[in-house]
Order: sequence, then structure tokens, then C-alpha cells
Amino acid sequence: MVDKIAVLLAVIGALNWGGIGLFGFDTVAFLFGGQLSVFSRVIYTLVGLAGLWCLTLLFRLDRETAPGAA
Repeated sequence: MVDKIAVLLAVIGALNWGGIGLFGFDTVAFLFGGQLSVFSRVIYTLVGLAGLWCLTLLFRLDRETAPGAA
């Protein structure tokens, strides 16, 4: 369950960064009162932590699909 939440948050973060890159529009800041508001900072922190968690997914998937993996 944690993996799915982390991937969902990482996707939300990726879409937000895509919006910033393509249109100069930060959806999180718009919805939660600016980049420095407490709510925005909480969202940014959760997305960052989710990204780090997703890194562990890469290594776990690698181990599960490797030949001879137990």
C-alpha cells in the first residue's frame, strides 16, 4: 500500500513539475496558498519523500527479476 501511495505522489509531483516547465504554473502553490505556505511545503516534502521511496522500488524490482533471485 505504501508503494502505491508513493508512486501516486511521485506522479503528482512529476505532473506539477511538468506544469512548471511547460507553462510556468505551479499547481501546488496555486492550490495551497503560494510556494512558502505551510500546506505547500508539506505537499512538496511528501512528494520528495515519495520520490526517495520510489528509488527503493527500483532496487527491489531489480532484485526480484534478477536471475537466481530468491
